[in-house]
Amino acid sequence: MSAKFEIYKDKAGEYRFRLKAANGEVIATGEGYSSKQACENGIESVKKNAPAAEIVEV
Repeated sequence: MSAKFEIYKDKAGEYRFRLKAANGEVIATGEGYSSKQACENGIESVKKNAPAAEIVEV
C-alpha cells in the first residue's frame, strides 16, 4: 500500500482530507472546506507546494 489522501465529511458537514502513510498512520490533515471541489483543490495545493516547503522551528 502507498500513501493516500482520504476525503471525508466531518460532523459539521464540511469536507476534510487526511494524508495517510503507507502503514495507515495519519500524517497530515486539512482544514474544513465547504465543497468537495475546494477540498480537492487543497489536496492539489499540498501536493504542489510540499516538496519545496521550508522546515522552520517556531
